[in-house]
Amino acid sequence: MSVIRFEGVEHSYGERSVLAGVDLTLSEHRIGVIGANGGGKSTLARMINGLVMPSTGQVTVDGLDTRKKGRDVRRKVGFVFTDPNHQIIMPTVAEDIEFSLRRRKMSKNERAVLVDEALDRFGLSGHREHPTHLLSGGQKQLLALAAVMVTDPDVLVADEPTTLLDLRNTRMIAETFARLPQQLIVVTHQLDLLNTFDRVLVIDEGRVVADGAPQSSIDHYRTLVG
Repeated sequence: MSVIRFEGVEHSYGERSVLAGVDLTLSEHRIGVIGANGGGKSTLARMINGLVMPSTGQVTVDGLDTRKKGRDVRRKVGFVFTDPNHQIIMPTVAEDIEFSLRRRKMSKNERAVLVDEALDRFGLSGHREHPTHLLSGGQKQLLALAAVMVTDPDVLVADEPTTLLDLRNTRMIAETFARLPQQLIVVTHQLDLLNTFDRVLVIDEGRVVADGAPQSSIDHYRTLVG
């Protein structure tokens, strides 16, 4: 597993402090991040692949500083947004997955093999030429996931990936996550998703207020909001 470090991290938007005094080392296979809306969860998640830079402090992935080695970090860390429409670019499913490989030095045939593998892995083989805008919510999220995972990142960060999904599609994404060999960091309000995770962080008002086994952290969170 990769080693992700937050050292003295703080972040502000104007006058508003979003994260303060964050010191973490993340190396477990599956890590959950929970907390109230506006507490800083998404900001913390986006720092892992350099989408957001700390105002103070440093974030590193396997020793790579997100501020200085952003491109190298993004090769290691894939990111899935809450709304897959923010990631889906191309008109058909296969084209969208292949688009992720555009910067790789490989032949057309090599790209085609990887696209076929991704389609099969995420249950989208029957939708190869399907218009992306006609996919269901769950299929769109699977496509966004496939388009990230086809690049074979070491770490996947998912920011509330089931928020827009119904129960059936939420279960489908949860089952897909459970099969991933990659290190996984998930920001979520779906507490049941975290039962089998190795570690869960609770973020409240920009600070890590609980950090431990899933049930312990979830109980702490329920006390906070109760």
